[in-house]
Amino acid sequence: MAEAHQAVGFRPSLTSDAGEVELGVPVLQEIYLSGLRSWKRHLSRFWNDFLTGVFPASPLSWLFLFSAIQLACFLQLDPSLGLMEKIKESLPDWGGQHHRLRGVLAAALFASCLWGALIFTLHVALRLLLSYHGWLLEPHGAMSSPTKTWLALVRIFSGRHPMLFSYQRSLPRQPVPSVQDTVRKYLESVRPVLSDKDFDWTAGLAQEFLKLQASLLQWYLQLKSWWASNYVSDWWEEFVYLRSRNSLMVNSNYYMMDFLYVTPTPVQAARAGNAVHALLLYRHRLDRQEILPTLLMGMRPLCSAQYEKIFNTTRIPGVHRDHIRHLRDSRHVAVFHRGRFFRVGTHSQSRLLSPRALEQQFQRILDDPSPACPHEEHLAALTAAPRDTWAQVRRSLKTQAQEALEAVEGAAFFVSLDSEPAGLTREDPAASLDAYAHALLAGQGHDRWFDKSFSLIVFSNGKLGLSVEHSWADCPISGHMWEFTLATECFQLGYSADGHCKGHPDPLLPQPQRLHWDLPDKIHLSISLALRAAKTLSGNIDCHVFPFSHFGKNFIKRCHLSSDSFIQTTLQLAHFRDRGQFCLTYESTMTRLFLEGRTETVRSCTREARDFVRAMEDKEKTDAQCLALFRLAVDKHQALLKAAMSGQGVDRHLFALYIVSQFLHLQSPFLDQVHSEQWQLATSQIPVQQIHLFDVRNYPDYVSSGGGFGPADDHGYGVSYMFMGDDVITFHISSKKSSTRTDSHRLGQRIQDALLDVAALFPEGQRLKRRGLGEEDSG
Repeated sequence: MAEAHQAVGFRPSLTSDAGEVELGVPVLQEIYLSGLRSWKRHLSRFWNDFLTGVFPASPLSWLFLFSAIQLACFLQLDPSLGLMEKIKESLPDWGGQHHRLRGVLAAALFASCLWGALIFTLHVALRLLLSYHGWLLEPHGAMSSPTKTWLALVRIFSGRHPMLFSYQRSLPRQPVPSVQDTVRKYLESVRPVLSDKDFDWTAGLAQEFLKLQASLLQWYLQLKSWWASNYVSDWWEEFVYLRSRNSLMVNSNYYMMDFLYVTPTPVQAARAGNAVHALLLYRHRLDRQEILPTLLMGMRPLCSAQYEKIFNTTRIPGVHRDHIRHLRDSRHVAVFHRGRFFRVGTHSQSRLLSPRALEQQFQRILDDPSPACPHEEHLAALTAAPRDTWAQVRRSLKTQAQEALEAVEGAAFFVSLDSEPAGLTREDPAASLDAYAHALLAGQGHDRWFDKSFSLIVFSNGKLGLSVEHSWADCPISGHMWEFTLATECFQLGYSADGHCKGHPDPLLPQPQRLHWDLPDKIHLSISLALRAAKTLSGNIDCHVFPFSHFGKNFIKRCHLSSDSFIQTTLQLAHFRDRGQFCLTYESTMTRLFLEGRTETVRSCTREARDFVRAMEDKEKTDAQCLALFRLAVDKHQALLKAAMSGQGVDRHLFALYIVSQFLHLQSPFLDQVHSEQWQLATSQIPVQQIHLFDVRNYPDYVSSGGGFGPADDHGYGVSYMFMGDDVITFHISSKKSSTRTDSHRLGQRIQDALLDVAALFPEGQRLKRRGLGEEDSG
């Protein structure tokens, strides 16, 4: 699609006399280069797919096998036990002089068949090995003999140089849990938040479900699990995301922040140039499958399917459901600045533009004094409107402004050059971080194209951020890309002493193309209404971000506890102190141990966590008693986390059962009850996946500060956290100002107090608490 847009740029020049003669050669050259790029891309993908298909073997292994067979024939040995002779007899007879050629062809065919059988055997063996999850369920730090044997076998059957998609054919399918186990785990999870009467009523519904509908619905799920790649992921994408009619802003998107304490350059165009170049370098590596697959324990591969749609992807609104449009390639980005849209080419012929050339293009946009056309400034507010509304308006827009709409939706990604600064300030650090988070999550409601897979936001002081649409993939995928981008643009590309990108401008580079929208009068009102609704939704979001620096991952490791379970259990204490009650807690974890796995829910509010919280609030309980209960709660959370990762969670199974019941028009009061629940505390940890990219010891400030998302409930909280290095934890909290029950800043203070109180249960944590309270450390 990018080549077609480039061709559009020649049209104005063709109107002058002799224009066709002057531009004839460049047009033919562009057509030639376009075709050449396409063929190179297809051949590259064919070769990559071939390498992926034969992994963990290699093409050289076929040559080795063929040579060994030829050597055996030379020594008058027949390793095929007569099969090669039969193959030779079935080949055409080309005469006596070609008898030797027939023998070589027969050996080659036999070698190919044997090679294919060996590859198939390797795939099956590796899939069987990867289906073992006993290692995941073992206590932290312990390894049984079966697990040691499993590790050795995985090491033997795994290849030495895997590509991104090398393991896809060997990943096991996600299992369908036992429906009895799922119902039992569900009842156990809701026990801490229900009264005795409500729990008995829910248990009665569950028993009725098991007797009447469960076996039939389970049979359909088993059937799907045998046929489809994943029994739940496609339905999750379809019904949770694409069929949702709510605004994407706040409800679906999430954000990621820049470095917290440093900004590599204050020059906005330079930061945009380096960041866009780094993102496109990542895309180049993605196309060539040069990104290494993520391995747990350095050995167990995770599914890489979600990487395919990072770039060149747009969520297209529909009246009843959206669909994801993914292009094979795109050679431009769409840029928004002061209410105007631009198309910026990212390649010159077949080469990626340098960071300095991209900076030059962004600076031209910043210097462009032309005003926005009427209603153009607020056009993007439509992407924040309810999906049905935006789908209807888009039909008119596609008719009247197809070229401009295609330039935005067909872009590699969206870039917003904001006119205001953002980030941490010394004058008011708390308020500045909150405003930074709010700008990334919602902006002004009209300066982000929320349909794009992600939008790069560059603020006037050089600060960066991402706003990510959620349907195409989950946070670890965009997080992996973001880590590469920050490390590459800062440590590899770098900046000159004056803050500009390294290199020299290109005076022959054409100007960025201004996109012109012929907006019909009938959609002006729709834009105004969408803008009003977006501003209302944006103004209702209360964001709070704070770095907790009293202790971090190092201290938790010294306590011999899981970092994530430590935080999740502490969040239960903080939330109880904030609301005075327990609630269902949603923690997202991945199921990418399986083919096309996405996420599962860990229900962090357990009976063990409830007992710990009550003990902490009971003054008669000693620290030793509280610590014992805390360890039990952490162990329980770890067990739930591991079960969810290994496909034995609760919520995705119940969700899939519910979808089957809807297809069959089968009413289930139990499933209706499950899916009417409210998650008043939604949590997530943002993992650091590529520690090797950052030198935390020498440059401790050059670490991403994570990101956040909106609350799942009108009277609830959204809490995400990230371990920055070894001694800092950054928290991102969101809630709605319209709720009288929530306050993001209040919960933030509760979290800090709870962390210090929990740390004080440990001997070395007493000093940390005194420091956190501002008291002198007498020790």
